[in-house]
Amino acid sequence: MMLGLEGLSVHYGSIAAVSDVDLTVADGEVLALLGPSGCGKSTLLRAVAGLQACEGAVRWDGEDLAKVPVHRRGFGLVFQDGQLFPHRDVAGNIAFGLRMAGADKAVRAARVAELLEMVGLAGYASRRVGELSGGERQRVALARALAPRPRLLLLDEPLSALDRALREHLAVDLARVLRVSGTTALVVTHDHDEAFTLADRVALMRGGVIRQVGAPGEVWGRPVDAETARFLGCGRVLDAGELAAFGEVPWAGQVGLRDSALRVAADGPVAGEVTAAVHRRDHVRLVVAAVGLGQVDAVAGIAEAPRVGDSVSLRLDESGVVPVG
Repeated sequence: MMLGLEGLSVHYGSIAAVSDVDLTVADGEVLALLGPSGCGKSTLLRAVAGLQACEGAVRWDGEDLAKVPVHRRGFGLVFQDGQLFPHRDVAGNIAFGLRMAGADKAVRAARVAELLEMVGLAGYASRRVGELSGGERQRVALARALAPRPRLLLLDEPLSALDRALREHLAVDLARVLRVSGTTALVVTHDHDEAFTLADRVALMRGGVIRQVGAPGEVWGRPVDAETARFLGCGRVLDAGELAAFGEVPWAGQVGLRDSALRVAADGPVAGEVTAAVHRRDHVRLVVAAVGLGQVDAVAGIAEAPRVGDSVSLRLDESGVVPVG
C-alpha cells in the first residue's frame, strides 16, 4: 500500500502555499516533511487528510481520494496539542475510534491495554486527561490515533509544544512506536533533529516546493543548495578554496560549515578574536572574527572557554564540513 501525491498544489487566492508536489510514501515507511515555519508543510498534510481543498491528486494504492471524505480515508491524525477529549479518561480517549467503528468492549479493552504498554503508559487507563503532563497527553493522542490501525498516520508538529529535553526523549520513543507498529506515517516538523530521528526519508520543503528528498544521512551529508545548508545548521556557506588557510582540503565548489567545523586550538593555523560566546551543556559556542574568513561560528570546551575580546587560534574539523549542491 502506498500514498502517492501527483502535482499537488494549494492556492489561497493568488498565493501558492504548495506548488506541484510529487511525492510517495511506501508501505511501512516514515516520511518527514521538514521545513521552516510557513513553508507549506502543514498545508500539504491537511490536503492529504482531506481537510484542505487542493489541485492535483492524492492517491492511495492508485485510488484517487478526491471524493473520499476525511472520515473514510482510513488516516489517523495527531496534532501538536493532542486535542484529547477532556471529559473522557485515558482509556476512553484511546478507545474512541474503536467504539465509533463498532468494536465490542473486550476488543476495545485489549487494544487499549496493548497501546498503553506500547507508548509507555501502562496503568494509566483510568487517569483523567487533566492529570497528565504534556508529554503524557501526546502519548495518549498517539495511542488514540493508532487504535483503529490506520493505513496512514499523519502527524503535524506532534512534539513542538514540549520543551527541548522532553521533545528529544519523546522523539526516540515515537520512532520506536512507529517501527514496532509498522505504521506508515507522514510527519510534519520544523526540527531537523526530530525529522532525522523519526524518518526513513526526509522531504525538505521551502516556499511551498519540495527542494530535496532522501534518506536522513543523504540530506544531512549533502544539502542541495546553500539555503538548505543554512536551514540544516551550517552557519556559513563558502567556496572550499576559502579554507586553504587550514591546509589542503578534499572539497571543491561550495561547502557548509556546521557549528563544530571550527574549534579553538592552541596550534590552530587561523587567528581570530571572539566577538560573542554562548554556553551550552558540554561546550561553548563562539562567534569569531577570523582572519581571512570574517565572522564564523566555532566551539570550545567548557574548561578552556575564551571570553569575548580574547584572541584565539582555530583549527578545522573536517567532520563538520559538508559539500553543498
